[in-house]
Amino acid sequence: MAYLDNIAVFVRVVELGNLSAAGRDMRISPAVASNRIKELEKHLGVRLFNRTTRQLTPTEHGQVFYGGAKRVLDAVGEAEAAVAALSGQPRGTIKVTAPLGLGRRLIASGIPEFRDRYPDIEVRLRLSDHEVDIMREGIDVAFKLGLLEDSSLRMRGIMECERVLAAAPAYLARRGEPKRPEELVGQRHDCLMLRFPGAREHSWTLRTPDGPKKFEVGGPFDSDDGDVVTGWALAGRGIVNKPRFDIEPFLRDGRLKVILSDYPPLPVKLAALYPHKKFQDPKVRLLLDFMAERCQRMIGETLAGR
Repeated sequence: MAYLDNIAVFVRVVELGNLSAAGRDMRISPAVASNRIKELEKHLGVRLFNRTTRQLTPTEHGQVFYGGAKRVLDAVGEAEAAVAALSGQPRGTIKVTAPLGLGRRLIASGIPEFRDRYPDIEVRLRLSDHEVDIMREGIDVAFKLGLLEDSSLRMRGIMECERVLAAAPAYLARRGEPKRPEELVGQRHDCLMLRFPGAREHSWTLRTPDGPKKFEVGGPFDSDDGDVVTGWALAGRGIVNKPRFDIEPFLRDGRLKVILSDYPPLPVKLAALYPHKKFQDPKVRLLLDFMAERCQRMIGETLAGR
């Protein structure tokens, strides 16, 4: 197994371009990762990386070896998954990612129960509202609210989620309640945006009598954390475009109010994305089944006021 472990470290260093990042990903120290690369280079009799102070880039030998090494690891993973499926005892590690708000409320809270059911499966959860490169970072399952854009991934739809525009009564008393979407444009209202490097949301698409229409909106506040944006809305700082389940408690207690209900935002799909090769992995399918049922149940209960 030591040789296979060395290969696994090599592959992650190539993919992440950094010993420290690969070490963190594999839960080993940079020193251990470095030693594994040295052992592999000694075994092969070639140098696998060009080293700089900040980054490792594969040599020509390293580039050639990476392709075969990746196929070996994929084959071993598929073989282990087949054995687990046959034995009925899934085991191993699943790397999961989700947006901050969704992850905190629905995914993270369910992991202990999932672990109780399947004690041989370890779940590593990363929460971020930034776009995550699923393939590069070795993610097994990514939960997201949005559209599938990467054809190299499979998607399991979980449910359609209603979106609403909402603001605090204090904001509406101060700035007035918009009656038509056009009033959101041109700084007449402060729209609170979820933005981060590479984000695409610079407009809101609303339903109109003429069909869906994009409105270029903006305001003095934006953040890369959805909960921060909600907090600003609660403080009376502007209007949010949010999945209803995400802010339903605040709508129910009156701290936020739905506006422009005749021009709602388009709904958003809650889905799980995963690489094609993970489709037959029983531990991945178990997690997908568990979390899909949990999300549907908890969102339903939230909207019903339970």
